[in-house]
Amino acid sequence: MAKSWILRAAMLVTLAMVLVAPGRAATLDRAGVAKLFPPPFQVGERDPVLPIWPIYRRMATRDELVAHVFESVDFQPIPGFSGTPVNLLVALRPDGSFLDVRVLSQHEPVFVDGLGPEPLHEFVRQYADLSLHQSIKIVRPGARTAAAPDSLAVEIDGISKATASVRIVNETLIASALQVARAKLGFSAGRDPNRVARVRKNVFAPLSFEQLLARGYVRKLTLSNAEVERAFAGSEAAGLDAEALRAPGATFTEVYVAQFDVPIIGRNLLGEAAWRKLMGLLDGGSAMFVAALGRWTFMPDNFTPGGTPDYIALAQAGAPVIWRDFVWSETRDPPKPELATADVAILRIPPEAAFDPAGASEISVRVLRQKGLVYPEKYTADFKLGYSLPPALFDLPPEDKGVGLASIWDSRARDISILAVGLAVLAVALSRQKALVRSPRRLKIFRLGFLAFTLIFIGWIAQAQLSIVWLIGAIKALKGEGNFQFLLWDPPTLMVAAFALVALFAWGRGTFCGWLCPFGALQEFVGALARATRIRQFALPPRYERLARLPKFIVLAVVLVTAVLFASQAEGIAEIEPFKTAITLTFLRSAPFVLYAAALVLIGVFHYKFFCRYLCPLGAAFSALSFVRLWNWIARRRECGTPCQLCRVKCRYGAIARSGSVIYSDCFQCLDCVAIHDNPKRCAPLMLKAKTSRKALAK
Repeated sequence: MAKSWILRAAMLVTLAMVLVAPGRAATLDRAGVAKLFPPPFQVGERDPVLPIWPIYRRMATRDELVAHVFESVDFQPIPGFSGTPVNLLVALRPDGSFLDVRVLSQHEPVFVDGLGPEPLHEFVRQYADLSLHQSIKIVRPGARTAAAPDSLAVEIDGISKATASVRIVNETLIASALQVARAKLGFSAGRDPNRVARVRKNVFAPLSFEQLLARGYVRKLTLSNAEVERAFAGSEAAGLDAEALRAPGATFTEVYVAQFDVPIIGRNLLGEAAWRKLMGLLDGGSAMFVAALGRWTFMPDNFTPGGTPDYIALAQAGAPVIWRDFVWSETRDPPKPELATADVAILRIPPEAAFDPAGASEISVRVLRQKGLVYPEKYTADFKLGYSLPPALFDLPPEDKGVGLASIWDSRARDISILAVGLAVLAVALSRQKALVRSPRRLKIFRLGFLAFTLIFIGWIAQAQLSIVWLIGAIKALKGEGNFQFLLWDPPTLMVAAFALVALFAWGRGTFCGWLCPFGALQEFVGALARATRIRQFALPPRYERLARLPKFIVLAVVLVTAVLFASQAEGIAEIEPFKTAITLTFLRSAPFVLYAAALVLIGVFHYKFFCRYLCPLGAAFSALSFVRLWNWIARRRECGTPCQLCRVKCRYGAIARSGSVIYSDCFQCLDCVAIHDNPKRCAPLMLKAKTSRKALAK
């Protein structure tokens, strides 16, 4: 009991730290923006929904909107090497070009203790007048080539010894600017990350390369020497290609493009095993197969593996899509013999690019010609290849009925309805426990059935796995680094959280941990499978069991303190939860995460619900709050514990003390002890009482 109160006191102290910790303002106020954009600029009222400030310039008869100003940390806080995001002030014109980009704050070691901050300021100044409609590539200092203002791709100088840091800055800028452009400029319509189509994993048929090509799953662009020469006609680059002049009808290049993460394409081209391995490494992204046969290549001699190709680009809805060489090492016979000599690559599209696999895309192939030897002049011509796949290969998002919370809830109406019915069934069952446990078989069927609903629907379909990340978000909101509106953006998870919190007052922590946690349900099924196959499960001796449950409270304290003091690193520590890997991404993630989650599931075969009982920080939070329970709902008899120990022995969670009392902070609400207590054929005191009554009647 003393240990329990010590843990509760520690939790209250930690929560107090959360409440009194000083907060850092996440956005500039109007006066701060006005200092950065003095007259002739005028700062308008802050957007009522997003942390964006409009900047106007007074014209003859009206105020002209010049730009939308925002901080990158409000939209894309990508942690740098210090664990803290670089915060950029971005001024985005209505046409999608950058008016200005400045560094507001940064803690990158190379720019603090090494090179100093000035190189970073020089780097971001290069973005002025560049556009989101262009593919922006970072090259080594001094290697930049000049490009026309309307060029498909532009280059900016990187910083020596800070290559990784400037790439993080670039990702931060582009990703945050795209979010603002989607919301305020009508830019790149249909590429909202929450509204892209999802690939159907079960659509497959064995097809040859020719059949894939005939159906349009693989697209081909063929260019002759004459076509390329015509593209340079009238420019200084005309006639520079002797081969094109000598054989105008010959093939200049054949380019093949296909989307590998679509099963009917990737499985046919890569093979089942290699495709599944690739999907596990993509970590939620998409992948495009590109092959070039002929005189042209997208991989010149100076191409860096893992980099962005110079001469081929992907665009969708008028905006470039980020993709990079995936450095795929698997080998297989080429799908077409002629491709044995082709340049082949798999280009990964990260999830933050908001690429819509069901949307129409455009591949641009760039041909480069140079005139001169010492300082050659460069000329380019671009050729387009459209790429789109049939809707039958995807689960399409519901019709967009506008933006905002109302549309989010409306789009999840099906999941909300099914989940509401499921929660209502659970509430009725738990409030009528005596009827439920009257038949052990009925209890077993209901429990396994509801746990299947939790794992399959709540977890894998509705994606409503409650996580410690929500608590981290709440702490950030309390600190002023956001607001509580994030709770409303995921209706199913909010419903599960609300139900679990209400149930906390009625039954304790067991309602969530024992009935509504998808990963907990997965562990429950693993334990049931182990028992069914007679795999021996181990249990710790009682004197060590209590100590073994302390680590989850330590993990919780570390997560909370990190969220208070080092908010940018808290979500990284929260990866101790395998929920994202096992439930949200269904094990389709990079190897370290998959191995960790799989190891925890495997341990559950030999030790019942190992992670839930000893490591889960969310379970620790619910356990620490169990004192709010209003009554002891598990009935006990005077004989419980003295002399009867049946319930304690049968409890797989170790939630019943030797005295017979229930330790509600450890109870997972499986109802096994309730079933024993009310069963005259299983409860020892009832059996003894019945036996005594029969003897008395016999006399």
